[in-house]
Amino acid sequence: MDVFSYYPWLFPTFAAVFGLIVGSFLNVVIYRLPIMMERGWREECADAFPEYKITPPEGKFNLSVPRSACPKCHTPIRIIDNIPVLSWLLLKGKCHHCTHKISARYPLIELLTAAMSAAVALQLGYSEYSLALIIFTFLLISATFIDFDTMLLPDQLTLPLMWLGIALALLGISPISLTDSVIGAMAGYLCLWSIFWLFKLLTGKEGMGYGDFKLLAALGAWLGWQHLPLIVLMSSVVGVLFGLIQLRMQKKGIDVAFPFGPYLAIAGWISALWGEQIIHYYLVSYIGM
Repeated sequence: MDVFSYYPWLFPTFAAVFGLIVGSFLNVVIYRLPIMMERGWREECADAFPEYKITPPEGKFNLSVPRSACPKCHTPIRIIDNIPVLSWLLLKGKCHHCTHKISARYPLIELLTAAMSAAVALQLGYSEYSLALIIFTFLLISATFIDFDTMLLPDQLTLPLMWLGIALALLGISPISLTDSVIGAMAGYLCLWSIFWLFKLLTGKEGMGYGDFKLLAALGAWLGWQHLPLIVLMSSVVGVLFGLIQLRMQKKGIDVAFPFGPYLAIAGWISALWGEQIIHYYLVSYIGM
């Protein structure tokens, strides 16, 4: 810690470099985890309902097997082609074997992970909690892009995130108390759960998924129940605005579902870094407290 005190730029630099490296892994998680979930569901259905003759998935598929390969020519990606951002630039966004175009989203996610990790380090400085918040950031990025792609928020991400937040409060690493963390998790889940059932009773439709409940519970576990109104308000405003823009661009009706998890994640991350200042500014400026 003394090193970081003498060289305050060192921790944000380390965080950014580490974020770049992890961002490359997050690309794998974002792509493969939904496929792993689907394969798991198919295997469970094949075992539970043999009369339907559901074909179970073949081969092994996880975060490391099979090796990453070009989606067109299926040539395994070389180690040298896996350097975050740099490899994509050197290859000019194309496969080295067949020149098939590689999406710019991969380096963008790597850069986003690096930038958000550096932002945590710059805002909070070096501490055990800031290290934990960088992990928090990684999980939110993964959940956000998976929800954008599939409209799923995997339990494999939201539940560990919630329990980690409670564990940090239990160990005294988190700035909030264990009571606030547990109440935050309970209130976060019940808040959206209540809105879900009220909306369903009034309209007969499901307004959001259960993954959203679990994600808000996780945010409550990390930040405490006090931050939940800010998170819900920010995510609702941003979600409605961007949702309408997205539907407008895709020329779809307003009744088409769109993911809400990304906006919860964005609001939760902002609240983790600047929530206290936002709440204080609101109380002083508008309520006069």
